[in-house]
Amino acid sequence: MPVLVVNVDHVATLRQARRGIEPEPVTAAYMAEMAGATGIIVHLREDRRHIQDRDVELIKQTCNTRLHLEMAATDEMQGIALKIEPEMVCLVPEKRQELTTEGGLNCIGREAELKDFLAPIHEKGIRSSLFIDADPKQIEAAIATGTEFIEIHTGHYADAKEYDNRRVELEKILKSISLAKDIGLKVNLGHGLNYRNILNFKDVPGISEYSIGHAIMARAIYLGLDRAVRDMAELIRTFAD
Repeated sequence: MPVLVVNVDHVATLRQARRGIEPEPVTAAYMAEMAGATGIIVHLREDRRHIQDRDVELIKQTCNTRLHLEMAATDEMQGIALKIEPEMVCLVPEKRQELTTEGGLNCIGREAELKDFLAPIHEKGIRSSLFIDADPKQIEAAIATGTEFIEIHTGHYADAKEYDNRRVELEKILKSISLAKDIGLKVNLGHGLNYRNILNFKDVPGISEYSIGHAIMARAIYLGLDRAVRDMAELIRTFAD
């Protein structure tokens, strides 16, 4: 069965708005875990705009579920990953001016570079994923890096306003899932998924994890974090393996 992995970056964003001590991402991670999340995601950005190093360390030390560390492919982040030893690292592109990750990592022409970058991470027994667009060429390049997983960027699908555009983006994702499975990659989905648009994946086999943060935290403002996570986890439990 596919599982839910909860991103707690937005809790840290609220904390950093006041440079205070609350709300605490570590507490949010624990509550999400208790409510049914099978993993916690944090994106440690180079500019430390939300998640801080101590957040990553404390979540790794205190939570019983899997820790997924999203990060850029830099020497600094590689060193942190090797020190913290999360369950998985997910390589993502970063631009300083973006509000959130706007697109997938470009793997084409970087296969050898990314393979070398991931080698010491894999040697530590840490799994890896590449956050990429629903593009056959990117998927074929990804497998050459030695990664086990890809996370398909669902943001273009989630952001599409018109039905026809949304359907086109959905078809790209569905074809990418099938291609990735055929060539031996495991597939996660993430970015912009919510309690409505996720339903289009209900009968789609081959999805390992759903990475969701913003929609859960938005719902939590009204209903509480426990209820928001439980609602999403129960929804995903009805999906196909």
